[in-house]
Amino acid sequence: MTTTENVVRNAAVAAEPDVTPAVLIERAKAMVPALVAGQAETEQRTYYAEDTHQAFRDAGFYRVTVPKRYGGYEFGFDTFLQIAMTLTRACASTGWMYCLGAAHSLFAGSMFGEKAQAEIFSGGDFIAPLVNAPYGTARRAEDGGWILDGVWRYCSGAPYATHLIGNTMIVGDDADGADDTAPPRRLLFIAPRDQWEMLDDWGGQLGLKGSGSHSIRIAGGRIPEHFGIEVNFEEISVTEGTPGRELHEHPQYGGAPASSMALEGAHIAVGMCQGALEAYTELMFSRTTILPPFGPRTEDPDFQLWYGKASGMIDAAETLVLAASRRWHELAGEPVGAFTAEEDLRIAITCREATELAWRAVDEILQPTAGSPAVREGTRLERVWRDLSTGRTHASSAVLLTTVANRGYAQLKLAGARR
Repeated sequence: MTTTENVVRNAAVAAEPDVTPAVLIERAKAMVPALVAGQAETEQRTYYAEDTHQAFRDAGFYRVTVPKRYGGYEFGFDTFLQIAMTLTRACASTGWMYCLGAAHSLFAGSMFGEKAQAEIFSGGDFIAPLVNAPYGTARRAEDGGWILDGVWRYCSGAPYATHLIGNTMIVGDDADGADDTAPPRRLLFIAPRDQWEMLDDWGGQLGLKGSGSHSIRIAGGRIPEHFGIEVNFEEISVTEGTPGRELHEHPQYGGAPASSMALEGAHIAVGMCQGALEAYTELMFSRTTILPPFGPRTEDPDFQLWYGKASGMIDAAETLVLAASRRWHELAGEPVGAFTAEEDLRIAITCREATELAWRAVDEILQPTAGSPAVREGTRLERVWRDLSTGRTHASSAVLLTTVANRGYAQLKLAGARR
C-alpha cells in the first residue's frame, strides 16, 4: 500500500462543533503564500503534497458540505466555493484538484438514499471525483449488487479520493428493458476506494499538470445495489424532490446538480484570473516601461489603463459568480418544484459568461502586456495562462455550456414566452 493510500484510509478527525464558515475561509487565505511557493513541485508531482492534504483535513475543508448527521459541517455550498476560489487563486492545480474532489459531498448527500449515505460518509471526510461521461460497464451480481469494469478518465481529486462517483452502461441480462428499441440503460454509481486503482497517467498536458486528474480503473469491482442509481446523468431533475432534501436540514441538498457543477467551474476560473492579476500587480511594481523615460509601470498611463480594465473585468466576473451562487441557494430553499430546468440552465450560462469575461481579462490584456520575460516557463503568470487555457478545454466549458446549455435554455425560455 502506498503512502498516499495510507493517508486516505486514516480515520478523519472529529468535526469542530463551534467552527464557522468565516473561520474556514480565513484558514484558506492563510495557506495562499505556501501554495504559491509550491506550484512547481505540485506540477512535478502531478497532485498537491501530502502535507497540504493533511493541512486541508485539519482545516476541515473535506467536510464543508458533508451532512451534519454524518459528522460534517453542513455549511452552505457558497462557503465551499469561496474556499475553492481562494485556493485556486494561489495555485490553479491545487484549487482544481481540491474543488473537483471535495465538492461532490453535496451531490452524494443530495442524490443517494439514506442507507448509502450512512456508509459513504462514515469516515467524515469525503473526496470523490465525479465523471459524468459513461465509461465502462456494470452488470448485476448474484447478490443483487453491481459488478463494475472499465477505466474512467479525468478523475480530478483521485490521489486522495475516498470514493469515485461515475456513470456507466448496464450490460448483461439487465441491459434492456421491455422495449428492445430503447437506448441502453445507464447507471450512476459510487465506488469506495478499495474497489479501484488510480493510474499514473497525468501531468503531460499543457496546464493543470498538478490537478490530480488521473484515470481510475475498476476491474471486477463490487458495490451494493444501493450504491447505484439507474438514471441518465444529464436528465437528473430535482423538481420532484431529492433524497437529501428529505434527510437533511439544509435545503441545499435539494439543489440542481448541473448548475452546482457550473458554479464549481466558474469559481475556479475566477480564482485563476485573480491569481493572474496578483502576478501582474507584482510586475507593475517591479518592472519598468520599455520606452523612455523607463519609469515604473505603476506610473505609466497605459499600464494604469490596462490594469484598471483587467481588474474591472475580473471583479465583474466575481460579482456574477457570487450572484449566481446566491440564486442557486435561494432556489434550493424554495418549495420543491421551484428549481426548474430553466432556472438550472440560467445559472449555468451565467457561470459561463463570468468565466469568459475573466478569461478575456487575462488573454486579451494581462498576458499580452506583461512582456515576454514575465511569461517564461515557470513564472506565475505563464503557469496561470497555461492552466486557464487547459481549463477551457474541459468538456463542460467547451461543449455543454457553450452549445447544449444555450439551446436548452432558449427552448425553455421561448416555450414559456409562447404560453
